[in-house]
Amino acid sequence: MDTTAQTETIVDTIKSMNRCWTAGWDEPAFRQYIHPDAVAIVPTTPGRLEGQDAYVAGWRAFVEAAVIHEWRETDHRVRIYSGGKSAVVTYLFTITFVTGVQKQTMQGRDMVFLVKSGRKWQVVADQFSPDPIHPEVISGIKNPAPSA
Repeated sequence: MDTTAQTETIVDTIKSMNRCWTAGWDEPAFRQYIHPDAVAIVPTTPGRLEGQDAYVAGWRAFVEAAVIHEWRETDHRVRIYSGGKSAVVTYLFTITFVTGVQKQTMQGRDMVFLVKSGRKWQVVADQFSPDPIHPEVISGIKNPAPSA
């Protein structure tokens, strides 16, 4: 079964959803991409964002607190399941934004689980994180250099 067209549609869905919050806040459009029972795990919020309202509120809080200067997403990988009714998408991102007076650039990764609802895809689960600490930094933490 060739899933090329479906894969392209899913990647386009992710990109369109992300434009709703990275190119200005379009809450009604963003909300349409989020399933009513969605859940998100994000590094800035303890626990989970459960339900569409909490999910949307989490993204709204970020875009109200930050000015986004750049958003890039790359390396999309799509796995389709359940006879084409669900999918997992992973991708890498870079975002540059300002909160207060501090400009930051964060590189990270995102994993999104989607279900097909009628003719459209909706996000059911999302977990993103900054890139992990590099192995050489971790090894330095585990085996710190002897102090003089």
